[in-house]
Amino acid sequence: MTETVRAGYRVRASELEGRNWLNTGGRQLNLEDLRGKIVLLDFWTFCCINCLHVLDELRPLEEKFSDVLVTVGVHSPKFEHEADPVALAAAVERYEIHHPVLDDPELLTWQAYTARAWPTLVVLDPEGYIVAHLSGEGHAAGLESLVAELVEEHEAKGTLHRGDGPYVPAEPTAGDLRFPGKVTALPGGTFLVADTGHHRLVELDADLAGVRRTIGDGTKGWQDGDAGTARFNEPQGVALLPADVAEKAGYDVVVADTVNHRLRSVNLATGAVQTIAGNGVQRLLDAGNQTKAGAASAGSGEAAGDSAPSDSSDLLGADPLNISLSSPWDLVWSSKLQRLVIAMAGTHQIFSFDPVTGAVAVLAGTGLEGLLDGGASAAWFAQSSGLAEDGDGNLWVADSETSALRRLNLDGTGGSVQVETAVGTGLFDFGFRDGDASVARLQHPLGVAVLPDGSVAVADTYNGAVRRYDPVTGTVSTLARGLSEPSDVLVDNSAAEPLLIVVESNRHQLVRLPIPKEAQSVDEGARQTQRPKTAVEAGPMSLTVRFAAPKGQKLDDRWGDPTQLKISASPEGLLVSGGGTATGLTRELVLSDTVTEGVLHITARAAACDGEPGGEIPDHAACHMYQQDWGIPVVLQAGGESELVLDLRGLD
Repeated sequence: MTETVRAGYRVRASELEGRNWLNTGGRQLNLEDLRGKIVLLDFWTFCCINCLHVLDELRPLEEKFSDVLVTVGVHSPKFEHEADPVALAAAVERYEIHHPVLDDPELLTWQAYTARAWPTLVVLDPEGYIVAHLSGEGHAAGLESLVAELVEEHEAKGTLHRGDGPYVPAEPTAGDLRFPGKVTALPGGTFLVADTGHHRLVELDADLAGVRRTIGDGTKGWQDGDAGTARFNEPQGVALLPADVAEKAGYDVVVADTVNHRLRSVNLATGAVQTIAGNGVQRLLDAGNQTKAGAASAGSGEAAGDSAPSDSSDLLGADPLNISLSSPWDLVWSSKLQRLVIAMAGTHQIFSFDPVTGAVAVLAGTGLEGLLDGGASAAWFAQSSGLAEDGDGNLWVADSETSALRRLNLDGTGGSVQVETAVGTGLFDFGFRDGDASVARLQHPLGVAVLPDGSVAVADTYNGAVRRYDPVTGTVSTLARGLSEPSDVLVDNSAAEPLLIVVESNRHQLVRLPIPKEAQSVDEGARQTQRPKTAVEAGPMSLTVRFAAPKGQKLDDRWGDPTQLKISASPEGLLVSGGGTATGLTRELVLSDTVTEGVLHITARAAACDGEPGGEIPDHAACHMYQQDWGIPVVLQAGGESELVLDLRGLD
């Protein structure tokens, strides 16, 4: 991209403001310190699965351009807990972030760069000007070509400075376990733990302290083999198969190998690890809903996913090793379905897997992120991260991004699925409040277990608590608090009285807790994610989503317009007209004059393939689907904006 192309659009980058810096050895950085480098600002929050995907997408780019590119993570929290500097420091360690991070709890830098969604990426050139504004995932290839252009241009101008950046690693804090994720009980009284931060599995003695054995060599990666050579990448869920199913399948345990986007099997007798589903390519669109050009990669964001209907018969392919998964987070065996059920956090869906036949299917969820009940083909989930089965064979779901507890009601044969919400109200509502479920609030729960009396224990992660939902009375109470990011909860029946085993992720340990006879009642209030509201005027509004294909790509117009907008609002009455799904990246909306505030929900897509503008797309060209969902809080007032411009991939 030449200076001439950007002439007239050069915008000076705003200063980086926040509370503190991490990964700099205590140094407080400013833009002047970064002059001469290409700077990539990554606006993220550590609850967001799409943000975690982007961290991994950027690693090869950071390595390739290590002497000219400086990534700065701008942490802009969604949840109250994420504004805790101790929690942020733990997240930076947990996700092995090897670049400076600006702690921006008041969203000062977020607002200065007009970020509207997690994740958002902004590229600054070596002279401190903004050259690109990107939303969502899937931008790695385009960023690589853009950085290469900037290197060539600014090396010729003499404005590029090569050398080390300002990153200084922090001291590690973990011990035998490192940010453990999920746990399951094994025959014989031991426990198998996903030692997530060490990229392995650990079998613990009954005392939860002694290490019986490890499975995986502890190196991040993907490799099948025996217990000493196998490799995982941030494994989370672990599920023990029933003995008769294990005998037919040839293995005992299934692991959600989250960052590898795969399911792995473990034979407990031999320690052998095998891949049983997933090709390692992150799934971002449902089969049957891609463009005719295909989708080698995709952009998605804070509300990422696919709008294609899905149901329990939506088989994803004959070969489980040839399908794409997306951040499988938890697993549970369904006695009613006779299949494993998978919380597919990356696409906001619930999948199923048959260990005997290898069949993988979508069980519930459209792929759109949010809280919407109904049949399997209509329901919305939001980064579901915990699963449990109750005595009736129904499934409970910890739906983390909506801070909700959901239930999948299965009919007698498991052929019909209905989704309902027990606790929670939406993507931006959370808190710490007990009482009637209609007013109770959770904060980003990750784990769930069914207690002996049929009530449901929830690892209420960001509240540092274990909560209890009683489906008979429809009330929520607190069983324990003062925990450090509990990520899973398990009922331990090995003693005379049932106990709870809690995975305390940020203390790198598992603890046993009694189930109290009388639960606590806590009310620390309900909260909403505080993001700046856009002042808009009632009546006509023009919406434009900017998208420029990366160098070497062109819009794939072989089958018509390759772009699409899907628009809705909450409350529904906010939008008088202009809603629905249609091609194009511009839309004329009409906003109500009777609603005072709300949220505009906007999903944009664009399909591009390798090829030069004006030319033909070569046969077998790699094609890419870029996608982003925005939730734009608005307040209606006289003199407000009548035009809204968003960037899917905007270049300045």
